[in-house]
Amino acid sequence: QSMGDYCSLSSFVAFVDGFSHSLGLERFHLVGHSMGGCIALLYALKFPHKIERLTLVSSIGLGKEISLWIRALSSPVFGRIIKEAAIAITKAASRMIRFLHAPFQFINPVTRVRVDMVRTVTTWKGQATVLLGLLSELMMPTLLVWGDKDRIVPANHAYAAAELIPNCQVHIFEDAGHSVYKEKVQEFSQLLKRNGDFKERAR
Repeated sequence: QSMGDYCSLSSFVAFVDGFSHSLGLERFHLVGHSMGGCIALLYALKFPHKIERLTLVSSIGLGKEISLWIRALSSPVFGRIIKEAAIAITKAASRMIRFLHAPFQFINPVTRVRVDMVRTVTTWKGQATVLLGLLSELMMPTLLVWGDKDRIVPANHAYAAAELIPNCQVHIFEDAGHSVYKEKVQEFSQLLKRNGDFKERAR
């Protein structure tokens, strides 16, 4: 298989399905963030009988808008330059951290695979995969979580999607960006626990 095959959305959906089978999961609560949100959404659409509840966090796939620097990666030439520069900077910073014996590390280092993954869902004009037309098929309880200061995927995508999903709730965290599950760990965990058994759409 080529790297493009490994980074395709369908390959990730197949991976989630195989992983759930290996764990013996018949029905489960699926949570996805950013590109993982798009994968989770596609999985829920393909295997709705397996998803108890769906949570999408700053998910890609709910609108065309996405940050300029992400769109730049879709350009073969410009994207390659940015990718190599970002990887070089990450490696240099990691070496410096190790040299200084600093008590922290990069949580999400920039890698070639990570950048190639991003390029599968974006074009220069915006997101390549927009699933708004399929959202009405989601029958499971769905929770959309965003940060109001998300600079990668705007929070208004959550509100637009909520109008189309039959059983949906939206929660916007104040003073949070694209990774609310890391920025608001305790609050995010409490939200998932609190909304674990919601039945009706909040209006």
